[in-house]
Amino acid sequence: MPRALPRSTASVSSPVKRLPTRVALWLLDSPHLGHAVSVKRFAGRLLKQPALQGEVPAQSRLGTLLCRDCGNPRDRRIGLELLRQAARAGDRRAQLELGQLCHESSSEPQQARHWLELAAGQGCEQARQLLKRL
Repeated sequence: MPRALPRSTASVSSPVKRLPTRVALWLLDSPHLGHAVSVKRFAGRLLKQPALQGEVPAQSRLGTLLCRDCGNPRDRRIGLELLRQAARAGDRRAQLELGQLCHESSSEPQQARHWLELAAGQGCEQARQLLKRL
């Protein structure tokens, strides 16, 4: 009997399983569609299952959506956790977003510096600019 792949590897290896993530990212990145609340809500639904299965891009974007576009404290906590998971996996966008969120809250300056340094180390110019201001 073949050995089962871990969830994160299995979800990345199948293009069919990545389709919801690709569609959601396309919608969110679309200049005409990406700002509409209904599109963000639909993209969030598309990203939920892949994020739970460990897809790093889905975790990063869903985490950002939950932190930036939901006023609910529970959604924000979930979003922060998804961003942490993606940032730990090396996602530059998640590292930048976490750094910005920590900087904005002003209660976690060391965490802000940590995440921004990681993002800047991957070539993120926006993270470098924020680090100069810290």
